[in-house]
Amino acid sequence: MLEKIKETAEYIRSQMTTQLHIGIILGTGLGNLATQITDRLEIPYKSIPNFPISTVEGHSGKLIIGKLGGVDVMAMQGRFHYYEGYNMKEVTFPVRVMHAVGIDTLFVSNASGGVNSDFEIGDLMIITDHINVFPEHPLRGKNYNELGPRFPDMSEAYDKQLIAKAKQIASENNIRVVEGVYVGTQGPTFETPAEYRYFRAIGGDAVGMSTVPEVIVANHAGMRVFGMSIITDLGVPGKIVEVSHEEVQEIGNRAQPLMTLIMTRLIQQI
Repeated sequence: MLEKIKETAEYIRSQMTTQLHIGIILGTGLGNLATQITDRLEIPYKSIPNFPISTVEGHSGKLIIGKLGGVDVMAMQGRFHYYEGYNMKEVTFPVRVMHAVGIDTLFVSNASGGVNSDFEIGDLMIITDHINVFPEHPLRGKNYNELGPRFPDMSEAYDKQLIAKAKQIASENNIRVVEGVYVGTQGPTFETPAEYRYFRAIGGDAVGMSTVPEVIVANHAGMRVFGMSIITDLGVPGKIVEVSHEEVQEIGNRAQPLMTLIMTRLIQQI
């Protein structure tokens, strides 16, 4: 794995014209944020050595290097999921590569189902913590000290300073944001009503099929993390309706300009 990380990082570094410190991972319905990146270089995942290929509709499958709000960034337009058949080492491989090319702050976004009765469809949720219910842990197996410690601390998986700045930006721009705990599940099925109740009972505010593995690996590597979810459906008694992937994408596209504003301003302040 170390050799693959090194090989991939060297390839990407050869495409870079400046040192990058900020990485962004864009999920379902959120790829349009990438259209705001200027001076861009786009690299299809299939062209990157050792990179997996995104198979999910709504995930473009390309790495973008450019400027967001005048700041140099690297953005993944499309991520990889456990439910696609990848193991957790493959799901989180891009985070390892980002760290290897010098990125120290990671922004993650996703579409998720709200289980907090105070939430509404289209809300932006700042992730304050997560609960991992995936069946495989991304750090399972041999630990490489070059990548991080055997037992990494997760007491502040999502950076409190970045959270505070994001809340201030939202307030200044009259954008409604909520805060909450994200529950990461295997997927690919949407949850049953009983599962929604269970995730709420164990302390979750939203549930989705990504993000948690990437955040664990980012923390293992010593990176700062900021995460945001768009609430695209509700798993709240009395508000549960049949949901499709297409509807999730549509709601994500409607809400993403507000998320783009918050993330862009936040990146400019780092």
